[in-house]
Amino acid sequence: MSSEKEIMVVDRSTLFADEYFQGYCSADQLNYTQIILDNYFYEKRSLAEKKPEYKQPIAYCLIVNPESEEIFTYQRSAKAGDYNETRLRGKWSWGIGGHIDKVDEDAKDPILTSLLRELNEEILIEKFKSPEILGYINDDDTEVGQVHFGVLYLVKTTGLVKPKDPEIAWGGFMSLESLEEICMEEEKAVESWSEIALEPLRVLLNRKEEFNGQ
Repeated sequence: MSSEKEIMVVDRSTLFADEYFQGYCSADQLNYTQIILDNYFYEKRSLAEKKPEYKQPIAYCLIVNPESEEIFTYQRSAKAGDYNETRLRGKWSWGIGGHIDKVDEDAKDPILTSLLRELNEEILIEKFKSPEILGYINDDDTEVGQVHFGVLYLVKTTGLVKPKDPEIAWGGFMSLESLEEICMEEEKAVESWSEIALEPLRVLLNRKEEFNGQ
């Protein structure tokens, strides 16, 4: 009997029945989270990766220090033994997250439950406020993006954050300006979702009083 993990998926046609978008969509516009929670099912990951008619929801979290206004940033390992997803090896990212496994299905909100599990597995974070949804990411312009759908969360912390997963070669806090510079490099190696997430990050950090008061 196969021990392959089953992951959460939702039919693309159902997910985008009311509205389709490419790039970023604020949580204020449409509640895609509820659409997912009302219509998800599970599929073997190897099959889901080959079926663009499905979208695999991914909880994708930005970690921001509201005092320094810096964002936790990391570079994925380029070593085959450390990181198995060849399409993302060596790339920069400022989003922590992963697939929603069937082990999370009994939770009231399996998307949020999976995010908290991924945070615990990938990084050491001393203390943080409850994650809040910023919006959603959809990128059908890339091979990875065609079969995934991001639920973008924000986590605020003033505590220590550091990587503990060998998939991460380096991690630390960086300014928004530094992230923008990485994205402008001629031979940039940045996850497309992280680049898309710069938009809501700019909005957040430009609303300083509102952001720091939350």
